[in-house]
Amino acid sequence: MKQFEKSVIPIIESVYSSFTPLEKNIADFFIHNTKRMDFSARNIAQKLYTSEASLSRFAQKCGFSGYREFIFLYTDAFTEGTHHSTDCTRHILNTYQELLNKSYTLANEDQMNRIARILTEKSQVYVYGFGSSGHAGLDIELRLMRIGVNIKAISDSHIMKMNAVLLNKNCAVIGITVSGHTGEILQALRTAKQLGAATILMTAHSNKAYEEYCDEVLLVAVKENLESGKAISPQFPILVMFDILYAHYFEIDRAKKETLHNYTLQQLKD
Repeated sequence: MKQFEKSVIPIIESVYSSFTPLEKNIADFFIHNTKRMDFSARNIAQKLYTSEASLSRFAQKCGFSGYREFIFLYTDAFTEGTHHSTDCTRHILNTYQELLNKSYTLANEDQMNRIARILTEKSQVYVYGFGSSGHAGLDIELRLMRIGVNIKAISDSHIMKMNAVLLNKNCAVIGITVSGHTGEILQALRTAKQLGAATILMTAHSNKAYEEYCDEVLLVAVKENLESGKAISPQFPILVMFDILYAHYFEIDRAKKETLHNYTLQQLKD
């Protein structure tokens, strides 16, 4: 079985919306390229009709020191070829594998531990989300409830607004919006932050503006057309990242959580 590899592609995708048109052109090349070639700054600049300085600025916006560091990591995990098979089963499984690889790149152990601590310290947790994100929020609610977390998933915008009266420093609010543009979710997080609650945003897009009202921004993997559900459920990358978070949370006082989980299962059987 092939081991997971770190890739720069999900990093590019997470900041894509902040790129200039020129930078998006560069990003599109690296995201969709399937051929190994001379990736030197000079050659790529000529190929894309841009400058080496623009490549450097693009790499820095992705979080790298410069183009040299970016291209080293890009080529290190580069795999030639793409899957254009008409085999539906293979196509779906390839999509899952791609999202799993991207999730592996985005998962940050230190961040997972920080969020796990937040969930441990707060006496009440709320999860906000609409559509597929709302369904994922319900799954999160059920899993955490089984191990003793006082949690409520909310997928109605009016109830989110009314729920603000219950928020305080003892609460944590998890907002889920894959696009990063769901106004009601972002506004609910702003309100929660103002009321003293800990705020966590799960999204596929990085934006500096989130730092003003989010204690943590947990990036999830994304794939073109994923949100419209053309290939697989948009819930998948959300739940994968939550599974990783759940594992970290479960390790905090593991014996107690195992006891609660077993008790819950027993109650369901009775």
